[in-house]
This record gives sequence, C-alpha cells and structure tokens, in this order.
Amino acid sequence: MTEKREYRTEELAAKAGITVRTLRFYRERKLLAPPRREGRIAWYDDHHLARLRTIAALLERGHTLTGIAELADALDQGRDVADLIGVGGPTEEEPVRLTPEELAARFEGQATPENLAAALQLGYLGTDGDEIVHISRRLLDVSTALVREGIPLAEVLAAGVRVRAHADALAELFTELILRHATEQELPRLRPLARSVVEAEVSLAMDRRLRKETPEAKDEGGRP
Repeated sequence: MTEKREYRTEELAAKAGITVRTLRFYRERKLLAPPRREGRIAWYDDHHLARLRTIAALLERGHTLTGIAELADALDQGRDVADLIGVGGPTEEEPVRLTPEELAARFEGQATPENLAAALQLGYLGTDGDEIVHISRRLLDVSTALVREGIPLAEVLAAGVRVRAHADALAELFTELILRHATEQELPRLRPLARSVVEAEVSLAMDRRLRKETPEAKDEGGRP
C-alpha cells in the first residue's frame, strides 16, 4: 500500500509552483479543502496538490477563479462513481476517468458549472477523489463529436434527458418480454438481441426522417 504523502504549506506551494501567499488566497476563496491541523501546523496531501494543478491548468485555459470555484463546488456535490455505476453490476459500457482540465479540453469553453451540474444530475458523470468518471466512453465520444460539430453542450445534455426516458421505457419493455418467456438468468445472454432491435429501429426511423427532409419530399408535400 502506498504511504500517504503530506506537505507543509511551504512544501505544497513549491510542489505546485505557486507562492505561499497564492496558496493562502486559494484557501480563502474555498478553492481548496481545509488541511489537517496538528497544533499550529497545517498538513496538506496529494488531493490538495492535484486540485492546485487543476486550478493552474484551468486558469491557463482562460477560466476565472470564480468559475473554477463553481466547477469545484459542482464536483464536490457530485455522486460517488461507485454509487453511480454500481460496483460489480452488469454493464457493457466502459467508464472513462478524466481530470477536470481534461474534461474542459474536450468541451472547450462549454465545461461550465451549469453544464457540469446537468451532466452530474443526468448521471453521466461521477466523482472518484480528484478524478471525474464518465459512465460511458461511447456517450462521452459522441457528446464530444456533437459539440465539435457546433451543437451546444447544453442542448446535447437536454437531448440526453429525453433519450434516457425513452431508453428506460425500451429497457422495461424488452425485460418484461424476455421474462415472460425466459428466466432472469438468461437476460444477459439475450440482451444483445434487444440492443440490435433498438439500433435497427432507430436507423430506420432516421431513414424515414431524412427522406422527409429532402428537397424533393418537401416539394411534394407542398403541392396541392
């Protein structure tokens, strides 16, 4: 087991590449959790060091201290990742660990406290110490791609809320269907069949929608 490292104020400031005065300023702004105190000596640990490095990285990206404080508060209020994904529970999704600065880099300019709070509320994000954990690499990659195509992250997250409601309904439908004719132990084996049906139906629905959006279809729809 790795021994927990602790630092005095001067040591932590030197490790983070800042002055003691700046460190104390961050503490006053509540950007850092209180240190452990032993008499008059304040002891900091690697969690404090990681937070200081995150602050530095976000400042370099143009975030204000007020914005960073709001982001930190949202993360501190987030659910623990173990509660979010259920340790040992069945899943086909691969969680992704990110630092706050890595998340900000993915969604340049849109990793706002409001969007972060929405993602935490939706259950896309959880926290594990100083790291952020996204519950699904596929969802993270798709969200990143949509934002890079010019779709605001706030709208992507709002769509995610609606998709979640439909997905829960579909999961319930297929679970009830399978359990009427098979045992609960067979659910994992039959799960890919349900996923294939949903993927095919969404693909066909997109085909129908795209046909309606073609210029020819719009012209025909406008004819008497």
